[in-house]
Amino acid sequence: MSFSISRFPVSRFFTTLWVLLAITFLSLTALPGPARAQGTLSDTYSAQELVDAGSQFFGSISQGLASVVEKATSQYGLPNAYILGQEGSAALIGGVRYGEGTMYTRNVGQRDIFWQGPTVGFDAGADGSQVMMLVYNLPTVNDVYGRYPAVQGTAYFIGGVGMTVMKRDNVFIIPIRSGVGARLGINVGYLKFTPQATWNPF
Repeated sequence: MSFSISRFPVSRFFTTLWVLLAITFLSLTALPGPARAQGTLSDTYSAQELVDAGSQFFGSISQGLASVVEKATSQYGLPNAYILGQEGSAALIGGVRYGEGTMYTRNVGQRDIFWQGPTVGFDAGADGSQVMMLVYNLPTVNDVYGRYPAVQGTAYFIGGVGMTVMKRDNVFIIPIRSGVGARLGINVGYLKFTPQATWNPF
């Protein structure tokens, strides 16, 4: 008994296979995966980029800013996001701090951000200041939201610019403040970051 089997040409088979593999590969690389769709952050900012952005924002305190950024990056490395904004506070023994600004990232763009928090310690009167915040180890943009307690002993001040360190899980946020009322951070309990403005600092 003989069988007549119609074969698909080998050359055409492998050509079709390679085309299908190429299409699959391109579709996987071109379309965002689950983590990237949530705003995964990977690219960092150099110290010079931070100084340039901060100098344009703050104005005439570039020398002090450069020293503070250098200290921050030497201790904590390069951030993968940063915030530029304004804040104000008032306190007598205890008080509150409110702020709003824009968070910048390389591969997920910009977004508005707000923060609030109680302050502790003696600080009569009110102050308003510009602030730049360096954000480290941020997995996705949504992970920035939450409470960040101040890390004790991290206050640093030079040339009219003050720096403190705040930490939540593995994410560090380093506020860099300027202005007559800029505080060194010893009177900051924590900051709570939110996607919308709120009057509740807790």
